[in-house]
Amino acid sequence: MTLPDPQLRKLRTVITESLRVQRGGSKRIPYIDVTNALADACAKQNHAIFGRRGCGKTLLLHEAAEQLGDVSNVVVYLNCEDFKRHSFPNVIIEIVDALCKVLDKRFGGFGSLKKRRIRKKLKVLRKLLAQFRIEPDQREVEVRESSERESAGQSSVSGSVVVRPVSLTVAAGAVERQRSSLEQSYKIREDKVHDLDRWLPELKAALSQVLELDGSPIAVFVQLDDFYHLRRPDQPFVMDFVHRLCKDLPIYFKVATLRHASVLYADRGGQPIGAQERHDYQPINVDFTLADLPKTREQNRQILHEFARLADVQPAQLDGLFKGDGFNRLILAGGGVPRDCLSLFLEVLDNVQPGTGDGRIGKDDIRILSRANFERRIEELKQDSEGGEQAVLIRGIYVIRSFCLKRESNVFMVPEQMMQQEDLIRDLVYRLLDYRIIHNAGSALTHKSRSGTYQALAVDIGCYAHLRKLAGKFFETDLGSATAKESMRSAPILDATVLDSLWQESPEDPEEALRRQDEEEA
Repeated sequence: MTLPDPQLRKLRTVITESLRVQRGGSKRIPYIDVTNALADACAKQNHAIFGRRGCGKTLLLHEAAEQLGDVSNVVVYLNCEDFKRHSFPNVIIEIVDALCKVLDKRFGGFGSLKKRRIRKKLKVLRKLLAQFRIEPDQREVEVRESSERESAGQSSVSGSVVVRPVSLTVAAGAVERQRSSLEQSYKIREDKVHDLDRWLPELKAALSQVLELDGSPIAVFVQLDDFYHLRRPDQPFVMDFVHRLCKDLPIYFKVATLRHASVLYADRGGQPIGAQERHDYQPINVDFTLADLPKTREQNRQILHEFARLADVQPAQLDGLFKGDGFNRLILAGGGVPRDCLSLFLEVLDNVQPGTGDGRIGKDDIRILSRANFERRIEELKQDSEGGEQAVLIRGIYVIRSFCLKRESNVFMVPEQMMQQEDLIRDLVYRLLDYRIIHNAGSALTHKSRSGTYQALAVDIGCYAHLRKLAGKFFETDLGSATAKESMRSAPILDATVLDSLWQESPEDPEEALRRQDEEEA
């Protein structure tokens, strides 16, 4: 079934304009809520919203803001990408200033004496913030790098760090630099941070008076979107100030971020910094994973149907655009992430126009695009990660892809014990999950040939689907089948010893090797 050109163009336009959710954009589809995430995002409680890019975190925040849009609530929305080059004292200033600005607007006009008193207080607060903003982060302060190093699982040998049992020397060095950078980042800006810390009680007292002067209960929701864009060493310090600002006031934070690209809590010389999960905030997980492919597939189908409705396309007409395993393959290629699936859908539509077949989307149409989609994810990873960390992640992609191609399987298992004990391996795996290079396919599974419990991971189909040389040789577990979990119990195991060996054997330039590997094997 094909759609008439006018309907198809309208559908394309509706989806294209909504791929990136932003205020003032086109009409949004409603948030498809199957886990009570929307109710939690509207609750008077601190929350961190976790999900990979494109899973709907921003849409959830905007939907919550609309539902909270009454006289008893104030919503302050900030996109942290706007502050990714700010020092963390100035990020704090921008957050507090945005809060004061929204409150000032709420009590706009000259009105009653109470309103005038509120606006006067807010004017004083914003004047102080303006002074803080122009002050240098440091005056004259001696910076001494901390010599403290966490030693769990590490030992120092001739100035280099060796991680056992996996010798990810570059990765360990990156972690050490991050810890050092975090320590240094705090010390180098100590003067300005101390000024803000000393002012915090006064700020909270003033905000308390402002909220009480209105005469009616007000709840303030501070939405911090894309928190992971802030410098990683700065994140716990920003989170720490926000948490202390909200404490004992009717102000609640809603932080939307990538779980494994964020540091919301850290230990600095025995002093806890930031906000701790389950204690200071509750998590909201909005991820769409392949661990339950039927559920993820139906969630994405509902989203596509909502776009179809906006384009005056019937659900049956939309479903008729696919044939065979086409829709299932679209979800796999998108990693279950709605924005990736929608973007691929738009792209594949161009390849199946009338005159090039029956105009419907099939499995092979997705396969052709899978490699380019995989390469875009690598570019996205490079843009978001820092130098040393980036090199580790790219090498990790090469190692895992090579392992899967050599073992001729799209699914592999990692021991739960290894993930619990090896911090660097766990960080590598979780970061690649964040960037949809690998996908969660199951947890707490047993293996047929070895004891213990395992996590099942699926490498992205962009790693192998375009390689015709693998036809008939590569075993692809059907993640949507009823026997998928049983099939995974025979999957190859990537343990610390195997990873260590592959890491040491990997080429000096793994990114170039990935390109060359494609050219040779395609």
